[in-house]
Amino acid sequence: MEEVRHNKNIIPDSWLKYILFYALSAAFILANAWLVLKKDTLLGIAVPFLFLFFVTAVYSYDKLIWLTVLFVPFSVPLRRLIPGLPFDMHMPTEPLLLGILILFLITQLNRKKIDRSIALHPIALTVYFYLAWMALTSISSTMPLVSFKYLLTRIWFTVVFLFLMAFLFLQKQKNIERFILLFTIALVPVLLYTLLRHLKYGLTNNTAAHWVMSPFFNDHTSYGALLAMLIPFLAGFAFGGWFDRKYRFWLLSLLGIFVIAELFSYTRAAWLSLFFAGGIWVLIRLKISFRTLVLTLVTLFLIIFTFQGQILERLERNSQDSSSNLMEHFTSMTNITTDASNLERINRWQCAIAMYKEKPVLGWGPGTYAFKYAPFQLTRQRTIISTNSGDGGNAHSEYLGSLAESGLIGSFSYLLIIVVVLYTGIRAYSATNDRRKKTLLLSAVLGLITYYFHGILNNFLDTDKISLPFWGFTAIILALDLSIRKENNRSPRLAEQKTE
Repeated sequence: MEEVRHNKNIIPDSWLKYILFYALSAAFILANAWLVLKKDTLLGIAVPFLFLFFVTAVYSYDKLIWLTVLFVPFSVPLRRLIPGLPFDMHMPTEPLLLGILILFLITQLNRKKIDRSIALHPIALTVYFYLAWMALTSISSTMPLVSFKYLLTRIWFTVVFLFLMAFLFLQKQKNIERFILLFTIALVPVLLYTLLRHLKYGLTNNTAAHWVMSPFFNDHTSYGALLAMLIPFLAGFAFGGWFDRKYRFWLLSLLGIFVIAELFSYTRAAWLSLFFAGGIWVLIRLKISFRTLVLTLVTLFLIIFTFQGQILERLERNSQDSSSNLMEHFTSMTNITTDASNLERINRWQCAIAMYKEKPVLGWGPGTYAFKYAPFQLTRQRTIISTNSGDGGNAHSEYLGSLAESGLIGSFSYLLIIVVVLYTGIRAYSATNDRRKKTLLLSAVLGLITYYFHGILNNFLDTDKISLPFWGFTAIILALDLSIRKENNRSPRLAEQKTE
């Protein structure tokens, strides 16, 4: 009797799963149809993604980091989706970053702490100083709401892309290759989209090159800067020798796509940054000491400063404007007589310096340059692309932008990060014989150098697409430095144990 009852009354578990699946699917379709027809909105489509987010967060929020890396190439400003908003953020990455930051803080309060070796690393200490000064200047800001929003974005960029990434890299070093390949492969559709759009207007059309990457990038300069940062890694992967031969063709193809995309981005600063990184690569391969490198750079700066009059006089003789000819376009970089782009950049720099002179200690507040520079434009420095309202963007320099917004100490804190990161990377490179680690370290250093150089001419650290590789490459250097120290029995923890 029990056997008969069992066979008659109990539905198999697999059937229940199918019934539940189809019921939920039907409910989702009906709900979306109602929202589209009655409310004229597509917001219901976001429900599965929200569900995926919460399920992933409950079981393993490190998966959210990889999900964010995957989404970064496709992120778009919220104002492009909903025009007229009083605020802006990159969708869907910045909401994801905020969610990861909240989850990270909760886990730090309740369960495990981040590895002390990461938290107390010299790179981490310089970042704390950088963020602490930014927080102080946000309090004294001329526009506190703007500054605190700017500070918040820097916090979630550094927590996720630096500290949590470093933890993942230290936990499993294969995650470094996973990070680079996931990001670069996800970026390929955006590159192909840009190249195909550009091809429609003609690849030699340098005017179209300024906007064909929209809506994924604001303009060609940030697009070119990102490509320049990734090319050293792709070259390292293709020629490093630790990937299987069967992958080499695909890595070389990936490198070729990025080089072609860089070439047709018509981004002069990015091209120059790659040449500069190539020069540093030669010096590192020749085993030139870090001190010599720094002295060389300081000497070069002093020479430029001492002979600035003669240099400006020489530059003023160049009348080559931006051109579809790649060589002419490159040489137009030094045209400060007729090239509107170059002249406007100098206008922004002069505004930043004037702003610094008025508030040299605390600056005007993080993120406020774009709102405050207009009154500092001099008539003789204005160009055909200058605006009376001063709504044309930022300072076009990471160094001068931080100088105007956070004062001398703010600019110094950014420079300190650069010096400590380069010192750490080059020292770790010299301290290991592991070919894979040497290639990863050298690629990270060169990738960062392209942006350190590019930062003289532009500033993009307030965007997710540049912040991800900037802090991610820094995390690679931090994690590999700790790993090499442990291998060489030179980690602070081991030293303490020996003294005890």
